[in-house]
Amino acid sequence: MRVLLIGSDTSLGYALEQQLSRAGRHELESIGFAASRWRSERHAKKAVRRSRPDVVVDARLQGAVDSGEQLFDLDVERCHWLAKACQRNGAIYLMLSSARVFAGEQERPYTEQDVPDSGETIGKMLQRGEELIAQTCERHLLLRLGPVFSHRGRNVMTHMLGQLMQGGTLTLDNSLRGCPVPSQDAARVVAGVLDQLSAGASSWGAFHYASSDATHCYEFAEVLLAAASQFSEFGPQAVTLREQEAGHTLSRRLDCNRLRNTFAIKQVPWRGFVADAVKHYFDHLKSTET
Repeated sequence: MRVLLIGSDTSLGYALEQQLSRAGRHELESIGFAASRWRSERHAKKAVRRSRPDVVVDARLQGAVDSGEQLFDLDVERCHWLAKACQRNGAIYLMLSSARVFAGEQERPYTEQDVPDSGETIGKMLQRGEELIAQTCERHLLLRLGPVFSHRGRNVMTHMLGQLMQGGTLTLDNSLRGCPVPSQDAARVVAGVLDQLSAGASSWGAFHYASSDATHCYEFAEVLLAAASQFSEFGPQAVTLREQEAGHTLSRRLDCNRLRNTFAIKQVPWRGFVADAVKHYFDHLKSTET
């Protein structure tokens, strides 16, 4: 199956490119984030027509959300352009989205039947992108993920480790619960979906994937610090807990049953990936210093 990966230089894009190239089951063509910021619909249509994909995997918005890259209305409109090109050329559109489409006000995990209700600007932009795709391309999948972390690119892990390596203190709270996703695990999931699409699967719409264990920013940083302490020294107050108002908590946990029941893809814990990811981070840091 021919796959066009857009946003190949995001944290997840890197991992997915490696996963697909290593497996060798699909023909892969990649476009980086900056190169996909087409100025007109004509350029987007040309990119899709030239690569003749069976599936377009769009990692742009998810990558921007997790990296802190500023998104503009035109970035969302490009979803519409790609959706029209996919519909016209008979391609499947697989958009990688985020749990941030939800406000986090409910206690139970969010299912695909829950209406996105985020009041944040970034959440509303994701919602708009999803709506444009669903309205325009019949064969589409919206894969909402928990926050993706990796040793490469800009994401929550590299941001925290970068702050610590500069001698800074991470002052974090435990008010927002979620289920982070290692980039390798997210790549496994996307690759699994692509494999089944190539075998004739035809389930469309929204799907959720996140790791099987929930956490919050403070706990995640402590786990990172413990792993990073094997490679560098940090002060006793490197990670501290911020005082917060009692009862003020949010939760963006995702119910992943539909993905499991449709594609037989199971959740795995995020903690088992941290040690290797941190090691790769410091290996990369050393290679850039020499």
